[in-house]
Amino acid sequence: MYTLEQKVARAENADKQIFLHQKEVAYDTREFTIEILVSKYKIGLEDDLSEIYVPEYQREFVWDLERQSKFIESVMLGLPIPFIFIAEMLDGRFEIVDGSQRIRTLVGFLNNQLELKKLDMLTDLNGFHFEDLSIPRQRKFKNTVIRMIVLSDKATEEIRTEMFKRINKGSDIVNNMEGRKGILKGSFSTFIQEMAKNDLFINLCPLSVLSVKRQERLELVLRFFAFIDEYPNYSKGLGKFLDKYLENKNKNFLEEEKNEKLIIFQNMLSFVEKHFEKGFVKPVSKVNLTSKIYFESVAVGVVFALQKQPELLEKETINLDWLNSEGFKKVVEPIFNTHSPKGIKSRINFVENSLLGNPTNIEEVLEAENEDE
Repeated sequence: MYTLEQKVARAENADKQIFLHQKEVAYDTREFTIEILVSKYKIGLEDDLSEIYVPEYQREFVWDLERQSKFIESVMLGLPIPFIFIAEMLDGRFEIVDGSQRIRTLVGFLNNQLELKKLDMLTDLNGFHFEDLSIPRQRKFKNTVIRMIVLSDKATEEIRTEMFKRINKGSDIVNNMEGRKGILKGSFSTFIQEMAKNDLFINLCPLSVLSVKRQERLELVLRFFAFIDEYPNYSKGLGKFLDKYLENKNKNFLEEEKNEKLIIFQNMLSFVEKHFEKGFVKPVSKVNLTSKIYFESVAVGVVFALQKQPELLEKETINLDWLNSEGFKKVVEPIFNTHSPKGIKSRINFVENSLLGNPTNIEEVLEAENEDE
């Protein structure tokens, strides 16, 4: 029990806390047309200089085609759309706190990368891309206003990530190793936990504080081995794919395979440390954080290249000019359908072929990715 004086003192401290945190979450509201919103996201994307950008801790694009299509249908019908939350940064850019799935869906649609499917009300639009709409309808869509809540630049990273977690609590957006606790017991789980603690791996894969708390290093290791073992048979549904792989491996992981995988992992890390100046951080990135997409592309691509040409491991220099090529930027940019089966294969193949000295026809790759899965 608290005395009356203690209660009064605690109430005064509580008022100070409320006032302090209210200042941290100060905000205003703004409105952008879809055309302007998409433009602010796309311009500068390749160099991580977009005016509106997705932070690393929520770079995954998880909406399937049906959910994307339903969102576009809602916009077309003028149905209420939840506010998009963004935070103004000290450099004048805006970090997306909540709404990256919606923004990237709009980007994909305006880029003619999204084919509408399973619409319930606007059934005549099924099978349509943006370019299939009438010109007046295209204009109306691009001029549709999206409402936003903008946190002031006083909001700290902790405030922004906490808001993201609270908004998305119970949703399927945050999908990581924390959700696999039920299948984490087993010899393979123990093995990947050991690999995730590797000092060289940690050094080559810088992550945000939130990403570390969410066990994302562990997930990177899991993805690495899953794509190596299952490639090119990966199909839709990354979360279920990883769950099934982890569960099966925990049942059938032998000491001999453990030794083989250890060598593969160590050789890959040694190769990356030797030749990739920024490790698993994109060369053009302005933030020193690891992109999952970039990690998968490089790590798995390196393994496949070394399997075909083991002598690459002994070379002192490797031609990495392709890292800054427009083709590579296109296959690793997290704009739309980041984990479609063809998207993953195209990124891994690009790295493998580039290391082997076999140029990739990027136009053929993009055309294949845009085909219906």
